[in-house]
Amino acid sequence: MSSIDATIPDHPERSARPQRPARPQITLEVVRREQLTPHLVRIVLGGDQFEAFAPNDSTDAYVKIFFAKPELDLEPPYDVAALRETLAPEDLPVTRTYTVRAIDTIARILTIDFVVHGSDGLAGPWADGARPGDRLTFAGPGGGYRPDPESDWHLFAVDQSALPAAAAALDELPREARGLVFVQVPDVSEEIELPAPSGVVVRWVHGVEPALLVDAVTAVPWLDGRPQIFAHGEREAMKGLRNLFRERGVQRSELSLSGYWAQGRTEDRFQAEKREPIGVIEPVSD
Repeated sequence: MSSIDATIPDHPERSARPQRPARPQITLEVVRREQLTPHLVRIVLGGDQFEAFAPNDSTDAYVKIFFAKPELDLEPPYDVAALRETLAPEDLPVTRTYTVRAIDTIARILTIDFVVHGSDGLAGPWADGARPGDRLTFAGPGGGYRPDPESDWHLFAVDQSALPAAAAALDELPREARGLVFVQVPDVSEEIELPAPSGVVVRWVHGVEPALLVDAVTAVPWLDGRPQIFAHGEREAMKGLRNLFRERGVQRSELSLSGYWAQGRTEDRFQAEKREPIGVIEPVSD
């Protein structure tokens, strides 16, 4: 299984649009590191540039984090276009995309949760070894989902990579909300406290095979009315859920569906495959 080293993909419909101006880069420092589960690490960030971060209204708000080779002594902000003129491609800063779990404008801190699988990837190992005072540079936020309080009910189907985005959305549900939440994690040790309104049922799915999440969602009867759906996670699982949603008459406007990673693929290979047929998750019809 490849490391889960990304939280928000570049959607095909977004990539077809004209390029937006690059967002300013912000550098914050690690305030503290928390080990939430054996493989989930929380990093809390703060610092003088906190006010430069402009929160949006999305519960799946994400940032693009820059990782530069320490031995090159590059200082942020990174002018990647200029660096291309002087550095080899393998020496350029690399970006990884992560969901913002929480923002506290009073305490002036920003929280990001990282899935860590040993030395695999870039972001996971960084988070695993992060200490107070370490710096993290990122641009953003982006995002595009927020639970609609007018929806009849809500469905969340995610794995550990998209758990921060689902948790942020659950924080914003109205108290009277109804819904179903499916979270796939390797085993019971990876479960975390996940507060939700009393009408929202949380189900944990244990195991690493993508089909397990699809099977769990398929087996449970849906609630009455039209749902709003947030399904983000492993690519093949999302393809299976897409087929299920088509069968159940879900409309495109009711669905946020994205693949964050692919089992058996490195992060770089996963990103490259987004431009290939295997990497495309076709939307449900309107």
